[in-house]
Amino acid sequence: MDKQKLIKEAIKAMDNAYVPYSKFKVGAALLTKDGTIYHGANIENAAYGSAMCGERNAIYNAYNHGVKKDDIVALAIVGNTAKPISPCGSCRQVISELLPKEALIILTNMKGDILEVNKEDLLPFAFDDSDL
Repeated sequence: MDKQKLIKEAIKAMDNAYVPYSKFKVGAALLTKDGTIYHGANIENAAYGSAMCGERNAIYNAYNHGVKKDDIVALAIVGNTAKPISPCGSCRQVISELLPKEALIILTNMKGDILEVNKEDLLPFAFDDSDL
């Protein structure tokens, strides 16, 4: 897997962000086993609760194209932050449920700082189907 290529794809995804309120762009790129990359960018709305984060848009984009959990290899997320970007709580929950345990999650910023984690690093003690 070419991590730098995936990060570049996440940066490219930032171009699709719609952020008239916060001006804070987030891009995400999800890689599948067959080499397909799915983009996601954050989309804001005047009704703030209707906004959607870039990482969830990338994951949902992949799932809407027939990708299954076990098809996912990695997810790169980028924002113009001082340190590697950190997903919000909602994104952590979605990542926890929809990415496989072994998927690499690359958190980065426009300065090139990188933090590689897995879903358990992001959300230890996650609420999942075993809790239902």
